[in-house]
Amino acid sequence: MLDAVAKLIELAGPKPRVVLAFSGGVDSTVLAHLLVKQRRKLGGLRLLHVDHGLQPASAEWSRHCARMARTWRVPFVSLRARIEHQKGESPEAAARDARYELLASAMQPGEVLVTAQHRDDQAETLLLQLFRGAGVSGLAGMPGIAAFGSGFIARPLLAVSRLEIEAAARKARLRWIEDPSNANTRYSRNFVRQRLMPMIREHWPGADKVLARNAMHMAEAARLLDERAAQDLAGLADGAGLSVSGLRALPMARRRNALRGFIARAGIEMPEGARLKEMSGPLLDARADAHPEVRWADSRLVRSGGRLQLQKTREVPHEFVAKSWRWSADRRLILDEAGSLELLDDAAGPIDLARLPRLLALRARSGGERLRLSEKARTQTLKALLQNAKIPASERSQLPLLYAGDRLIAVADRWIDASIAATVKSRRRARLLWTRMR
Repeated sequence: MLDAVAKLIELAGPKPRVVLAFSGGVDSTVLAHLLVKQRRKLGGLRLLHVDHGLQPASAEWSRHCARMARTWRVPFVSLRARIEHQKGESPEAAARDARYELLASAMQPGEVLVTAQHRDDQAETLLLQLFRGAGVSGLAGMPGIAAFGSGFIARPLLAVSRLEIEAAARKARLRWIEDPSNANTRYSRNFVRQRLMPMIREHWPGADKVLARNAMHMAEAARLLDERAAQDLAGLADGAGLSVSGLRALPMARRRNALRGFIARAGIEMPEGARLKEMSGPLLDARADAHPEVRWADSRLVRSGGRLQLQKTREVPHEFVAKSWRWSADRRLILDEAGSLELLDDAAGPIDLARLPRLLALRARSGGERLRLSEKARTQTLKALLQNAKIPASERSQLPLLYAGDRLIAVADRWIDASIAATVKSRRRARLLWTRMR
């Protein structure tokens, strides 16, 4: 186990600043004990305890954790969770979400949050996800290390069994808390732990190792799918949206995978399978002028002509306040609460930076705007461009307009004027990226 903690320290970089999610149970108590032994190799160590307030003894548990922290001479913070679960949501999930939200808010930039989940937890997680009908990402279980809050989350004990942890606790004569709710098989994880896993182990000794190994295989498969999605999305990008024709050209499995990647990248809750099936089929096959959409939770995927866009259903349209932008000093322009506009270097980008005036202006739409898309094309009104692109009227006022003096040179990341367009002779090229507030 000490080797596992040492490996964590090595992966986290020189002198990592560690904050441990400390429940006071046997798992986190053993991990705290191991981290204290390694404290000279750390840039800092803190213990964070979350009091869910769900048990009569929760206040005493918090005091116990504080006493242990004083014994180890480690800074300690107790956080009080407020549990609110929605209709249909399990109390376990609500408590977990509240706990991680509190832990993330208490982390300092660059800290590594360490939790004490072990091999048995990983096996239970895999079974629970299997029963819930999770896909490859869900069956990958818990990652050993991943981005979290303002830093990272690490689980150094995923290869260690519960029996090994309990043996280590007894050997070190540690004191820990026993939560009586862990025996309540009304909760799904407890049912798997107390009833299902003993039967599985009786018939298949060593099942924990096999299940944990399967989670590792699934994690590897999930990474490959993510890489494939990233490659496909690079070719499907249409500004901040996706090309409908490009999606149609993909085989169905890759199409669904790309849509999952697109939604995950936006940080939006993943829809259920039926919604994803609708997005990858009927939504793409509908008439272009019908403005079809698929809704789930508080999000929607909207088709406007040949483009798909993700939106929050509670999103309130924003009118942009006029402001200037000296892009050579700051490549990113914050559009108040509406999002941001960013100028990214791109060897194949449509903008010639040498032709782009150093001072630009952001303005709201007022009517009568015109744009020439190429040197040989005629000037078109912005109204005609928006209509031809089948962009809904409700979204048109949200498009940021960039000006050079009195000339309109760009409409969000959708159209640019010929006056700044790159040619084969352009040496410095770029593209605009409009990121809407989620």
